[in-house]
Amino acid sequence: MSLPHLIYLHGFLSSPFSQKAQDTAVWMAEQQLADYLHCPQLPMEPLACGELIRHEVEKLRGEKLCFIGSSLGGYFATWAVEEFGGKAVLINPAVRPYEELANHIGPQRNYQTGELYQIDLSFADTLRLYERVPTDLSRYWLLTQTGDEVLDYRHAVAKFAGSRQDVEEGGDHGFQNFARWLPAIWAFAQDQP
Repeated sequence: MSLPHLIYLHGFLSSPFSQKAQDTAVWMAEQQLADYLHCPQLPMEPLACGELIRHEVEKLRGEKLCFIGSSLGGYFATWAVEEFGGKAVLINPAVRPYEELANHIGPQRNYQTGELYQIDLSFADTLRLYERVPTDLSRYWLLTQTGDEVLDYRHAVAKFAGSRQDVEEGGDHGFQNFARWLPAIWAFAQDQP
């Protein structure tokens, strides 16, 4: 049986150095699966981000794919599953990021790298191009915590109603204690034809 490839899509103003991305990399390495994890630095501009994800998928043509999308990465993971197939684990995902973006117009600094970005309203319009309605809910798993201080978890619960969902009380936007879910995420990724 061929093993799936995980494509980790980090969130807005984040990077492959985020805690969840690093937890995933460490766990995959411990399982001797490091070659099956791909965690690109996503460009801030939405069209460039979509193109980079497309490029990552094309490199893995014919392989089983599972996207792990955190926050804005969850929004792009939904687009990716609908465009390319595979599965997605969505961690406190953004559902309507073009609405949230209004709070981030102007200069914004990456949390891990310190890189400065200039965010403008055109980003919101471009993000709308990537909005997708999930068609096969068995391909999605929502992991969310009610204490998310950035996004209202209820929006994701509603959008992915009918999918596998684990809604934890408390927590935060970073999704506390994420690493404990990695064995189950790997099992979910493998369970596809």
